[in-house]
Amino acid sequence: MKKALMVIESSVREGGTDPIFRIAGEAAKRTKECGAETVINSTIGALMDDNGELVTFKAVYDTLKALPNHLIAGYAGLAGQPDFLEKIIDACFMSCKPEGFIRSIATPGGTGAVRHAFYNYTEFGDTILLTDWFWAPYRTIAHENRRNVKTFQMYNEKGTFNLEAYKKGILELLEKQKRVLTVLNTPAHNPTGYTISDDEWKSIIAFITETALAQPDSKIILLVDLAYIDFAGEGEDARGFMKLLTGLPHNVLPLFAFSASKSYTMYGLRNGAIICVAPTEEIAQEFVNTCTFSNRGSWSNGTRGAMETITKIFSNEELYNQAMAEQSFYKGILKRRAAAFVEEADKIDLGLATYCDGFFISIPCDHPKEVSDNLMKKNTFVVALGKGLRFAPCAVSEEKCRRAPALILQAINEVKKCT
Repeated sequence: MKKALMVIESSVREGGTDPIFRIAGEAAKRTKECGAETVINSTIGALMDDNGELVTFKAVYDTLKALPNHLIAGYAGLAGQPDFLEKIIDACFMSCKPEGFIRSIATPGGTGAVRHAFYNYTEFGDTILLTDWFWAPYRTIAHENRRNVKTFQMYNEKGTFNLEAYKKGILELLEKQKRVLTVLNTPAHNPTGYTISDDEWKSIIAFITETALAQPDSKIILLVDLAYIDFAGEGEDARGFMKLLTGLPHNVLPLFAFSASKSYTMYGLRNGAIICVAPTEEIAQEFVNTCTFSNRGSWSNGTRGAMETITKIFSNEELYNQAMAEQSFYKGILKRRAAAFVEEADKIDLGLATYCDGFFISIPCDHPKEVSDNLMKKNTFVVALGKGLRFAPCAVSEEKCRRAPALILQAINEVKKCT
């Protein structure tokens, strides 16, 4: 670690670009030099069409552009616009709303929701429990807010959710801390695409309930990161688990990080919310007061035009149906791409982390950085993670999804021979 010059010691950071953005930049450069057909760019965590252009829902951007200027340019309320705070709850839960005191606070995408949960529901120096395959910015957000992270092995020997490791992780932290915050990124986990099943959820909830009742002085915060929920399952199947998060002990609080950025192709507009399902009115009001204060103390308020767009879509049946039709159309494309990748990987015995839904597929391997570098020489751009590689079918055509597994396996074998 470098020595601090003017910043405080704990704020000294390494320079350089985020690794994902760095490799994405290299992929874009190679595409200009060699042509799109010769490059497989699976670095981007956004929906791209088969020509490599960003997908944008017509219903969303026609609505945004039709807003009066003052509804785009004006400040939003600190907590978010009142109508938006109501409609974003509808967008999150649809017909699967759990029972409880539900409140929402606008945040800049799901990232802002994660920040508020980490900062307001853990103590300085506390440790947050994550799966061992996880979205790297969780660690960044934790460290920025002077928290630590601990991981548990996400998959058991059957390739499903490792409940026993999860239990062990929570119980160990409760021995050291008065509270524990755990993040479950589901459905369509980033980076593996795993979705926790309803039966797995029932086991998780039974354990959390039993633990909370046995330790009434402790607090358990369950943060469900829903960033990719609208690209998972069929219809509202992926939301079925939400109704299970009802009637929990008063020392358990479910929080939801919802990203309109992902669900409605509003990436740069930074639109989302943190939502609580509180067991009491008092806990719900505390959530509102605390997260509103955090908004003011962090980014002040959110993007008014983005909020007004979601509000209008969820207030107008015709607009809503158009937006849902577009979402369903691209969800179908994503499913076909992912199925093509998985099918080809199975044919050649390229091992994958269990995939169910979503933007990303993970390939466990040794020396992922070296494998990624090897692939770059072949104009194939795949993100290196701590435990393997992340491939993004959201950004790659079906034809390229079929080509990619053989290239990845070849690179893994070539690196293996050299190490």
